[in-house]
Amino acid sequence: MTAQLSLEAEINPMVLKFHPVITMTDDQLFDFCQLNKDFRIERNKTGEIVIMSPTGSETDERNFDLIGQLWLWTKQDGTGVGFGSSGGFTLPSGAVRSPDAAWIKKTDWEAIPLDKRKKFAPICPQFVIELRSESDSLKELKTKMEEYIKNGTLLGWLIDRVQCKVYIYRPNTAVEELDNPAKLSGEDVLPGFVLDFSEIW
Repeated sequence: MTAQLSLEAEINPMVLKFHPVITMTDDQLFDFCQLNKDFRIERNKTGEIVIMSPTGSETDERNFDLIGQLWLWTKQDGTGVGFGSSGGFTLPSGAVRSPDAAWIKKTDWEAIPLDKRKKFAPICPQFVIELRSESDSLKELKTKMEEYIKNGTLLGWLIDRVQCKVYIYRPNTAVEELDNPAKLSGEDVLPGFVLDFSEIW
């Protein structure tokens, strides 16, 4: 069983190379995702399409609890809007990413035209969370977290349930690594938000 988990942890998502032969516009990518709703689809900054299978039920249960905690704080705080794992964002680099959870200041969100919000909104969330499952590549997730920071994210958490670790990403700061934390603060980006890990590990 241990060997199986180790092998699964090294699985990488499928990458389809269209560009430069075919260049998908943002609208075409959105339509492509709607036609293939059984998959999680992203686009990296070089135009390659990244296809991931849905997460397992256990990981999704943990993600549901995580989003629930963020949702409750967001509603009580009132200064921003929260998102789950199905929402996609077009980053300044041109990549389209879909974090497991995200938060954006309400003023920044409302400044985006309504028609742009209906698809992959052209914005990088100020706060993102990626939750690793057994089948996720840790290397790929770390690369994705670095991409968020380079594109404007102020605070990012990579939660590795496989090794019970959390990697904290901030601009112009070395990545902080925590072993099996019980709680985690949203710092000055999400003041007052505390994530309780008791239902996530």
